[in-house]
Amino acid sequence: MTEPWTIPTVAIAVDLAVLTIRADQLNILLVTRGVEPYAGRLALPGGFLSSDDEDIDAAAARELAEETGLSAKDLHLEQLRTYGAPRRDPRQRVVTICYLALMPDLPLPLGGGDARAAQWVPVDKALSRKRQLAFDHAKIIADAVERARSKLEYTTLATAFCGPVFTISDLRQVYEIVWSESLDPRNFHRKVTGVDGFLTPTGDRAATNGGRPAALYRRGPARTLHPPILRDGNP
Repeated sequence: MTEPWTIPTVAIAVDLAVLTIRADQLNILLVTRGVEPYAGRLALPGGFLSSDDEDIDAAAARELAEETGLSAKDLHLEQLRTYGAPRRDPRQRVVTICYLALMPDLPLPLGGGDARAAQWVPVDKALSRKRQLAFDHAKIIADAVERARSKLEYTTLATAFCGPVFTISDLRQVYEIVWSESLDPRNFHRKVTGVDGFLTPTGDRAATNGGRPAALYRRGPARTLHPPILRDGNP
């Protein structure tokens, strides 16, 4: 006789991989967990849905505000992927939807909710301390960094790391920091100015202490790059 089928009990959570550039390094936002499991370890900000009626996007925005004091409306926010390995959380089966957030140099975050403290950590440092991270967050961080690197090739997302106005040198620095490689300034200038709708000149120039002031730009209307700007060695 066939056993009656029952709906499995699975908890739903959201996590946030928030990336910014600080002190010329790509940084990830991490919190120190204040509760078990993994109390005292570094983790991505996040948590469970607060009710059966809470929307997943709303839960991500709420957790970001509760654990870091940051507002989702000020970030580029998109779903990264879903993680649901059977034993990724020792408490029970937990499926988490992770969001990738990008923003220019963000303020120092404030810990709250289940987090004792929030801090910016260079991604290289975070990934070199995998055993000090809670759950499977080392893998999530690696996936988030690779997503950001890839999106810089095919989209105009690099401008999400810049302020409202920026120079081409500022933009090139974003690519160099996220990709961890040096780029030829003249070749980069030719590529980014050759993509229709990538940049919009403001008509103003940056103030300098010598030399010719650099032209200032805003993000243009384009959201994809044609042709793409590829990392060194990519086909």
